[in-house]
This record gives sequence, C-alpha cells and structure tokens, in this order.
Amino acid sequence: MKKFDADYKLLEDMYEDGYFPDFLVDKLRDLIENVITFLETGEQDLQKIQEKFDEMTLAANDLEEEFEENGSELETAARESIGATVAYILQWFEINIGVEDAIRERDW
Repeated sequence: MKKFDADYKLLEDMYEDGYFPDFLVDKLRDLIENVITFLETGEQDLQKIQEKFDEMTLAANDLEEEFEENGSELETAARESIGATVAYILQWFEINIGVEDAIRERDW
C-alpha cells in the first residue's frame, strides 16, 4: 500500500490567498484527506475510486454557502487549486481517471 507524498501541500494556493478563510480551506483539505486515506488502502477499483471523489466533491459543493457567508466563494482560483491537488493525487496513486471526471459533480 502506497502512502501519499508527505511533502505535498494540499490546496497550497488557497492557503496562500487571503480571500479564502483558512478554516474553510481546512474543511476542503479534510475532504481531500479522506479520499487520500481511502486510496492509501490500495483500492484499485475505478468505480469505487470515482464514487469516493464524487462524495468529496458533493461535500465541497455543500461548503459553497459557508464560503459566501464568509466573504469568499469557490470560484476560478479555488477550482484551479482543487483541480491541481486532485491531479497530483491521481498521478501519485497512478489512477487512470481524468481530473474533470474525478470532480465531475462540482457546482463551482
């Protein structure tokens, strides 16, 4: 079972951008870490992996209102940061799913 790259900073661009409240980026990070934990089990079934990414993305969608209430939103910079993080995860674990497919359930 492969462990995720401990040196990779999840959502680094969002943390560096003051527009995104850290406590909300932490919530997104937690959702992503849940997927990573799942992948570290060695799961290879692409359908199960896609379902896990769908769960993560739907939960991220649910955070949109909270971002707005705190003067922020899941917009282009967030989409790019989340996409880059998901792309790295897919590459790290050698999963043959495209980024857009992985986050296909997004509303942002």
